[in-house]
Amino acid sequence: MTHIPSKEEVLDWITSNPTQTSKRDIARAFGLKGADRIDLKRVLKELEAEGHLEKRRKTYRDPNQLPPVSVLQVKDPDENGDLFARALEWHGDGVEPIILVVPRASDPVLGPGDRILARLTAVQEEDHSYEARLIRRIGTNPKRILGVFRKTAEGGRIVPIDKAGQNEWSVAADGTHGAKDGELIEAEQAGPKGRMGLPRAQVVERLGDPSAPRAVSLIAIHQHGIPDAFSDAAVAEADKAKPVGLSDREDLRDLPLVTIDPSDARDHDDACYAEADPDPANPGGHIVWVAIADVAAYVTPGSALDKDARKRGNSTYFPDRVVPMLPDRLSGDLCSLHEGVPRACIAVRMVFDAQGQKRSHHFVRGLMQSVASLNYEEVQQAIDGDPNERCAELLEPVLRPLYASYDTLAHARADRQPLDLDLPERRIVLSAEGKVESVNFKDRLDAHRLIEEFMIAANVCAAETLVAKRSPLLFRVHEEPAPEKLEALRETAMAAGLPLAKGQVLQTRHLNALLNAAAGTDDAELINMSTLRSMTQAYYSPENFGHFGLALVKYAHFTSPIRRYADLIVHRALIAVHKWGDDGLSGEEAERLEDTGTYISTSERRSMIAERDTTDRYLAAYLSERVGNEFAGRISGIARFGAFVRLEETGADGLVPIRSLGREYFDFDREAGTLVGADTGLTVGIGQKVVVRLAQATPVTGGLELELLELEDKALPRGGTPGRGGPRRKSAQSKKKSAKTKRKVSRRRR
Repeated sequence: MTHIPSKEEVLDWITSNPTQTSKRDIARAFGLKGADRIDLKRVLKELEAEGHLEKRRKTYRDPNQLPPVSVLQVKDPDENGDLFARALEWHGDGVEPIILVVPRASDPVLGPGDRILARLTAVQEEDHSYEARLIRRIGTNPKRILGVFRKTAEGGRIVPIDKAGQNEWSVAADGTHGAKDGELIEAEQAGPKGRMGLPRAQVVERLGDPSAPRAVSLIAIHQHGIPDAFSDAAVAEADKAKPVGLSDREDLRDLPLVTIDPSDARDHDDACYAEADPDPANPGGHIVWVAIADVAAYVTPGSALDKDARKRGNSTYFPDRVVPMLPDRLSGDLCSLHEGVPRACIAVRMVFDAQGQKRSHHFVRGLMQSVASLNYEEVQQAIDGDPNERCAELLEPVLRPLYASYDTLAHARADRQPLDLDLPERRIVLSAEGKVESVNFKDRLDAHRLIEEFMIAANVCAAETLVAKRSPLLFRVHEEPAPEKLEALRETAMAAGLPLAKGQVLQTRHLNALLNAAAGTDDAELINMSTLRSMTQAYYSPENFGHFGLALVKYAHFTSPIRRYADLIVHRALIAVHKWGDDGLSGEEAERLEDTGTYISTSERRSMIAERDTTDRYLAAYLSERVGNEFAGRISGIARFGAFVRLEETGADGLVPIRSLGREYFDFDREAGTLVGADTGLTVGIGQKVVVRLAQATPVTGGLELELLELEDKALPRGGTPGRGGPRRKSAQSKKKSAKTKRKVSRRRR
C-alpha cells in the first residue's frame, strides 16, 4: 500500500524544494498515483485551511517563505556598506525576512529605493535569512549615457557616440568599473559637474569593442534617436501603480483564457478562449473571446506615462533587448497577462457561424486570469499529438476548441482572400556574450495563424464598433498599390511567363493567383519580393481608406496596447463610447488624432529601420568569420552602382559593386530593373540565381561586399572594354531596343 505523506512531510518537501510545489510535483516525489492523489489533495486542502500553505496558481507554498524569484526594494546600506532589501511580495504572519543582496562584479550599481527582480536562496545566518542575486533592475531612472571611454590619470572621460550628445562626462577613479581605453561603455549620471566643469558619471556596463555584436543594438538606438529613457515623472507614476481590482468590471476569471506567444516573449498582452456555440440557431458555430490588457487603466490621457508612450509610439525589438513603450512595472508586470494572476482587460466576445462569418460581437471591460502562458511550438506540438505536461490537461477543454474555431475562421479567410505572401522571418540566436550563434528561419505554424486570425477579427470588431458609434479613432490604413508599381509588377510577371490581368480593379485575389502560380518554381522568390515592393506603406489615420492587404473595409489596431500607442487610442475610444470610466479618449486627443497618426507612423518606420540596421550588423558580424566563402543567393535589387544579392543561408543582403562585374560598361534600366553589359550583353536582373564570394564584411556598418561568380548556373563572362572609368558607351543592342522591349528582358539567362 502506498504511503500517504503526513502534513509535516509535505511541509518539509515544500520547504526543501521551493521550485517544485505543484500537486503533480508533490505526488511524484512521494510516488503517488491514481486514487492516492485524492488523499494528497485532501492533505493539501487541510494545510491550506490551517494557514500553513497558500495556493498560488497551481502550486502551494508556505506563506512564511518567499518565492524563489521575487521583487525586492533596496534599502540604505548599513554601517559596513552591505546592501539589504525588503520583499514586496511578503504575505506571511511572522517577522518580515531580512534579505542580503549579494552583487556580482558585472551587476549595475544599486542604490536605495531601487526595485529589483532577484533570485532568492534561503540561508541560516545571524543577520539575514535570504541572499538575493540580481536578475534585473526595474523602476529606476538615472540618465544613461552610451559612449567611448577614454582613460585619464584621474579616472576617465566618456565621449558620447550620440550625435546630439554635446558634453563629455567625467568618471572618477572608483567609477570606471574596470573600463579600458577605447571601450564602448554604458554609464549613468552620478552627480553634478565636477572640478573640470563636466557632468559626472559612473560606468555601469562595459560593452567592449564598439564594433562588437553586443554593442550593435545600443548603437542603433542612439543612431536613430529612439527614446530609451523614461522621464522621472513617468517612472514615478509607474511605481505608484497598483493592480486594478474588480470594481465595476465584468468578472471573466472563470473563463479559461490562455496566452500563446513566442517562447522568448517579453510581454503578454492578448489572451483567447473559444467554445462551440450552444445556440441551436447557430449549428456548427463558435464563440471566441479575445481579451487584451487594459493599459488605459494605468496610462491616462495627459499623464507623464502617456506623454512618454506617445513620444516612443511603439516598442522597438532587437535580438538582444527591447526598448519598451511603457516602463517595466507596466509592460512586464501590471499590464502583462501573466498566468494565474488577475489582470484588468478589455475583451470582445465574438460569435461566428459554421462558415466563419461573424454573426455578432460585444465588448466588456473586465478582470481576467490566464490559466496558462503557452508558446506557439508547445501548442502546435500538443495538437499534433505530442503534448507536454502542462498542455496535456488543456488539450481537450481549451486547445482543441481554439483550433476548431480557427478552422471555421479559415473558411472565411479563404473567401476574403487577404494577400498571402511567402516571406520567411529570420531569427537571430545570440550567445550569452552577445555573439551570433546561428541564423534560422522561423517555422510558420497553424498556432501562429490561429492567433493572427483571432487578433484580426478582434481588430475588425473594434473598428466596426467605433464607426457605428461615430467615435473618432485611428484606423490602420493600407492603400492599394500605385499604378506605376503595379505596372512594374505586371511586367516582372510577364517576363517570368506568369499572367497578371490588366484593365480591371485590382484585388488581393488577383495577386494571390499570381503568387500561387509562381509557388514551387524558380521565380517564386522573385514574384514574392516584387509583389511586396509594389505595396504601399501601411500607416495610421483618423480617415478610413481601408486595408488592401487584409482585404478589409474597416480595420483598427486594438490587440497590442502594451507595445503600440495606436492601440491605446482605440482602447480609450472604446472606453468613451461604452461609458466605462473617465479614462477614455479626451476631446483634446480627438482633435489631434491626425498629428498623432502621422507621428506614430513615423516612429513605427524609425523602429523598423533601426531593427533592420541592427539585424544587418549582426549578420555582418556573423559572416565576418567567413570572408572568402562562397554562397548561393538571388538578385534582390538593382541600382546604378551594382546589384544587391540576398543570401539563401542567412537572408543577409550584400552588394555586388558594378566595378566587379567586368571591364565593360553596364547600362542601368530602372524600369526593367536590369544591368545590361555593353559588350557581352550580360543581363543582371532581379530574381536571378547567383553564386557569390564574400569579399568583405563590415560589422560597424552592416555592409557586405560580394563578388559575383555564377549567374543562373553559368560562370560570369568578362567583357573587354574599360570599366566604369572609361568611355560611357552603350551597346548597339541597347540602342536598338525600345523601352517596352527592355522591360521584357528575361530576368534569367535561360
